[in-house]
Amino acid sequence: MNTRRALLAAALAVGAAAAVAQPATPAAPAPPEKVLRYAFLVAETGFDPAQLSDLYSRIVTAHIFDALYNYDYLARPFKLKPNTAAAMPEVSEDFRTWTVRLKPGTYFADDAAFKGRRRELVAEDYVYALKRFYDPAVKSPLYSTFRQEGLLGLQALRDDALKHKRPFDYDKPVEGVRALDRYTLQFKLEGPRPRFLYNLASGDTYGAVAREVVEHYGDRIMEHPVGTGPFMLDRWRRSSLIRLVRNPGFREVVYEAQPNADDAEGQALLARFKGRRLPMIDAVEISIIEEGQPRWLSFLNREFDLMFGLPEEYAEVVVPHGHLAPNLEKQGMRLARSLASDRTMYYFNMEDPLVGGYTPEKVALRRAIGLATDIPTEIASTRKHQAIPAQSVVSPMAWGYDEHFKSENSDFDLPRAKALLDTYGYVDKDGDGWRDQPDGKPLVLEIASSPDSRTKPYDELWKRDMDKLGLRIRIRTAQWPENLKSARAGQLMIWQLGFNNTTPDAQIGLELMYGPASGGQNLGRFKLERYDEIYRRMLVLPDGPEREALLREAQKLLTAYMPQKFRVHRILNDLAQPWLIGYRRPYFNQIFWSYVDIDTAKQPQR
Repeated sequence: MNTRRALLAAALAVGAAAAVAQPATPAAPAPPEKVLRYAFLVAETGFDPAQLSDLYSRIVTAHIFDALYNYDYLARPFKLKPNTAAAMPEVSEDFRTWTVRLKPGTYFADDAAFKGRRRELVAEDYVYALKRFYDPAVKSPLYSTFRQEGLLGLQALRDDALKHKRPFDYDKPVEGVRALDRYTLQFKLEGPRPRFLYNLASGDTYGAVAREVVEHYGDRIMEHPVGTGPFMLDRWRRSSLIRLVRNPGFREVVYEAQPNADDAEGQALLARFKGRRLPMIDAVEISIIEEGQPRWLSFLNREFDLMFGLPEEYAEVVVPHGHLAPNLEKQGMRLARSLASDRTMYYFNMEDPLVGGYTPEKVALRRAIGLATDIPTEIASTRKHQAIPAQSVVSPMAWGYDEHFKSENSDFDLPRAKALLDTYGYVDKDGDGWRDQPDGKPLVLEIASSPDSRTKPYDELWKRDMDKLGLRIRIRTAQWPENLKSARAGQLMIWQLGFNNTTPDAQIGLELMYGPASGGQNLGRFKLERYDEIYRRMLVLPDGPEREALLREAQKLLTAYMPQKFRVHRILNDLAQPWLIGYRRPYFNQIFWSYVDIDTAKQPQR
């Protein structure tokens, strides 16, 4: 028995030793990180929603901060739906009171400002975020946008801070925006605002902000965005690289959308992704590459997953006749092509002693410059037919846009431009070949521009057009953020830029000429009493014939006084690599990162 026990013990010992000696089963490799890589063509300015107005910074903040409502990703032209709100708002019959209830259980991304505790989103965060637009110390370019909504009591808070030169009182309750309880938010307006909802669907600017974060980071808040959205800032090298990562504490949100019944692509995306948890990717890396050639070559070399805005100089090769070139289609690339709800324009500084003013000779100078601007050549040669002429301030897809509307704004008529200048005394008085001012002083137009190859063809067009008109120009170059800063300070004479609609309404474009918005959205400081009256009346009217008639009058006034020359509406061409799935460019907001996926099996090894 003892021998048998000994043999059994020995056998067990050998077996145990053998088991120990067996190599461990290797752990399954972690799935590769899904990183969306693409490039901006203009540098960002920062990531504090209250301090922003530029498109590229707002693309980033739209994915960090949450609005109460969002645009449906697949619905066209648009459909609004609750985001952090539990339902659509309760609205009084007179459109003056808007009540919103939040979903409980939404949390800010973890941050040192919260001192180790998990911070839930509450109604008071939206109250605080809205008050920041009124704080004089913030210097928000969007202050005028919210002021015009007539939120009761907020302007008085701002006036008090300015009058007594003391800090803005964030703790003082106001009727215009208040938290009725932890999850209920109410807005009260001085007059009807039928479209106030659009303000509540812009997380890029009016997203929830935690007071603790702003107070913790102070003057560095542009570098430390902390929101409740799907992504959080991981790394930032100013004007070079922006890296964001998935917010690990992001609430459970699944892919849900309502594409149009006749939208085959949208229906296919919904069938593929419905119910998937968002976001579907792990990170986003954005490079800043201002020059078109290196951006395009980086995409061709598969360093980028998305070509966000094909450089126009490649349009004839990449999208001949509006279709993706066969060689690119064979590689599995996909084209997303759309007429943007935007316009390019140049504005005149209406306070500038040369081009500003409202007297007949000043109006004649601006209108002559507008008539001498060769938009047909710009579209054909510089933009390679990737645009249509703009007739007015109203952008495609916005309420009030009529594709059959025609105005003098789009006219190119050099003889008429010359006749206007001759009539009002802008002639060559000293024989040097250039027109002078009516009093004989030299006439030199100063055009703000940027020192990059993308802008150079437009500068050359400017010079060619003005040479033909007999006007001397001087190009003043600076990086885009610096030009924006100078524009807000009223230091530029003329500047060409683009404007993207962030709501489906014409009013947001009209604000760029609204007198009280001067120095904010109204960079050109145009002030005309009748125009401002129209603007205020349109704010309170529901959409309909009366409001449309006022819009047409506003369009005529802008054509007559020419504070801005509207040039084109752009046709945008975005290209996706074969492994990037689900991309669509949004019309009115900037949100798409959460809705795309990356097939890492098809992606080249980096």
